Amino acid sequence: MPGLRFRLFGKFTAHHDAGLLTGLEATKDQELLSYLLIHRDRPHSREALASLLWGDTSTEKSKKYLRQALWHLHAALNCDNANNSEVLMVDHDWLSLNPCSNLWTDVADFERAFSAAEGIPGRQLDSEKALGLKDAVTLYNDDLLPGYYQDWILFERERLQNMYLLMLDKLIVYLQFRGEYEVAQGYGATILRYDPARERTHRQLMHLYSLAGDRTSALRQFERCAQALKQELGVKPERKTVELYERIKSDQMGHTDVPENSHTSTSPDILTRLKQLQTIVSGVQRRIQRDIKAIETNKISRG
Repeated sequence: MPGLRFRLFGKFTAHHDAGLLTGLEATKDQELLSYLLIHRDRPHSREALASLLWGDTSTEKSKKYLRQALWHLHAALNCDNANNSEVLMVDHDWLSLNPCSNLWTDVADFERAFSAAEGIPGRQLDSEKALGLKDAVTLYNDDLLPGYYQDWILFERERLQNMYLLMLDKLIVYLQFRGEYEVAQGYGATILRYDPARERTHRQLMHLYSLAGDRTSALRQFERCAQALKQELGVKPERKTVELYERIKSDQMGHTDVPENSHTSTSPDILTRLKQLQTIVSGVQRRIQRDIKAIETNKISRG
């Protein structure tokens, strides 16, 4: 694919037509560009960006650091610009990515696939949307920018990880209804690597193994579920998990059994993630409010 290419899942990487893009080795340059790429559809206040990325310094220094980072980005992004259009659009108070510039990001493709299938139960996905989800989950080779711990990155990392798990969950249901049990099992195992105590996924795997004729693996999955719930949450499996186990154990499962739908009520593990996300959002909001107040106070004192 021609143009500039950026990957934000996993280690930050940047390429252009000629190969690896140089000049973006500085951590703050990568952070600024990543923020612009993730929030690519709107302009940004220079003052707010300076405060967000260099909030631990004075207003004067944060603005200086922003100017330096923008200079680095301008030099790197326009080093081999075939269409002669500026990638960054910058004026005295605002900056944004040029919508006409030829660039690609894994996060943008990932979010588009999620939006295209949003609100559609897994069993009702058409082949095109399912393929879009399959392609999207392959983009997620790691969490967003691991090694960065700024508030805004923690928020975006959690948001995108939740989207990833929801896409996997939807694909499990889609594949289960089409008899592609082995692929669905792989997606379930991936979910449990992120959330070992996600009981719904354990049940899905029990069902998948049973449908595939592997009762032994289905029963072992229940044992793994019980162990994870005890270690992570200090609780026992839900009644419907135990009932599913008993049905599999007594060989009462059949191919007419309907698996759990991807639009069942919010399970405890999803609720926990939402509460964690709410905590992160509250922290970011408090920091933004503090920074806005500091900027306003500084303006008053200078006026």
